[in-house]
Amino acid sequence: MTLEAQSAAIAAQFDYTDDQVNNAVNEFRRQMTEGLEKDGTSLSQIPTYVTGVPNGTEKGLYMAVDLGGTNFRVCSIQLNGDTTFNLTFTKVAIPRKLMVAKTAQELFAFLAKQIELFLQKHHEDHFEQHVRRRMTMSSPDGYKDEHVFRLGFTFSFPVQQVGINKGTLIRWTKGFDIPDAVGKDVCALLQDEIDKLHLPVKVAALVNDTVGTLMARSYSSPGKTGTVLGAIFGTGTNGAYVEKLSNLKKPLSGEYDKTTGEMVINTEWGSFDNQLSVLPNTAWDVALDKASPNPGIQMYEKRVSGMFLGEILRLVIIDLLKDPKVSFFKDENSSSNDWKSTTNIASDSSIYTQWGLDTAIMSVAAADNTPELSTLRGELEKQLGIYSAGLDDAQAFKAIANAIGRRSARLSAVAIAAIVLQTGKLTHPANADEPIDIGVDGSLVEHYPYFRDMIYEALRAIDGIGEEGAKRIRIGIAKDGSGVGAALIALVAAGMEKRLTTADYLGELRSNAKSNNLTVVPEDDAAQD
Repeated sequence: MTLEAQSAAIAAQFDYTDDQVNNAVNEFRRQMTEGLEKDGTSLSQIPTYVTGVPNGTEKGLYMAVDLGGTNFRVCSIQLNGDTTFNLTFTKVAIPRKLMVAKTAQELFAFLAKQIELFLQKHHEDHFEQHVRRRMTMSSPDGYKDEHVFRLGFTFSFPVQQVGINKGTLIRWTKGFDIPDAVGKDVCALLQDEIDKLHLPVKVAALVNDTVGTLMARSYSSPGKTGTVLGAIFGTGTNGAYVEKLSNLKKPLSGEYDKTTGEMVINTEWGSFDNQLSVLPNTAWDVALDKASPNPGIQMYEKRVSGMFLGEILRLVIIDLLKDPKVSFFKDENSSSNDWKSTTNIASDSSIYTQWGLDTAIMSVAAADNTPELSTLRGELEKQLGIYSAGLDDAQAFKAIANAIGRRSARLSAVAIAAIVLQTGKLTHPANADEPIDIGVDGSLVEHYPYFRDMIYEALRAIDGIGEEGAKRIRIGIAKDGSGVGAALIALVAAGMEKRLTTADYLGELRSNAKSNNLTVVPEDDAAQD
């Protein structure tokens, strides 16, 4: 079999047909419903206690911090109320010794100190004046802080969230290992250290990056109905969407605002269909999963996200190189190579190492439409030590890479379509002229050529969406969900906190007044402020 025929046959194994896409959408929706009813399902459907999305008119100065790995970022965000914002931030590396500290206090004290340094540098006026108080009858403490920052805490580790600013650490990942912190409320750990430094900061919200993406997009691209989904398609993949409270059947332990009738749900869709009932499963998918640190789980993510696409391609290439019947990246002599050289692979090429092929080269392959594929051939040499690859080699590489990338995009469309259909926005008469807004972030949707085009191609083939529905779905980049998005969730939390606290306190005042035959009790705190 010729190399061209062999590569075409391999590419065909990554086809994901319209019928398969539709079956997967139906199964995704079934698993969504299952996750809303009980815990322990493939789609976790985690309640976030965030009960509304912004509309672009929000104003205020908020803080956000992001502990997502080896760096810690501190931000302040001025929301201007016109869909724009001003962002100031600093970033610092986490010392290795603190990633494996004996106590949680050591790490969180370091984080609080960075917040203090940020405030001193960028908000000295607030830092000096925050002790000013003013009396108000509507606060249980008898006063309100004038200059207390509400802070959104993006914490990119597995947590069990039990409130908008409460969540216990399940386990560490990404090189962290502080057993003392497991099972503890990470917001409380940070707040304790902030309070020791007497900083004017309250940890108001615990933030997942997909929820931040949803909020950031809804603020910057407002519409009558708001953004319905925030999704990450990058190194990993996940999504958070706005769900009707009436569909959320499993018990909620924390306090939340019931008046909106909605709640943002973190799907954790990377684990969709771990059973492989509708997901594709080639021999290379099997090999990747078997050699991964977490075999048998995150099966959707292993077919969609940038972390894994390059490794799938690498496994295909290794199999081709082992096949003596196929001439791939090897020449008998220079006459068979259009560059009149001979192809050879460096003995220490990363192609022979697990995770040695970066998904970024797939973007190069997709973008290179030159007759000789000279850009791709240059990157094969630079990144993989494959010297003087022939045109036929590069064409085979491109064909297989494109097939893997296209399958990823079509699988991405499955999740998007299922959530759009779940919301009912496409068929609701009140929303007939409104776009269905989707906020996305991540290297695949930002940098992989034609990725969004391939998503739309699949959306048009899905029952209940079709050509007209796909035209109404607006997929746009949402930048800085861990900053702007976290600040917006802190804003939501501050409003929620005010309503809950004031309602409880005034309720108690009224009760006491009645018992003492008093008649003058404030009905709301607006008149008292």
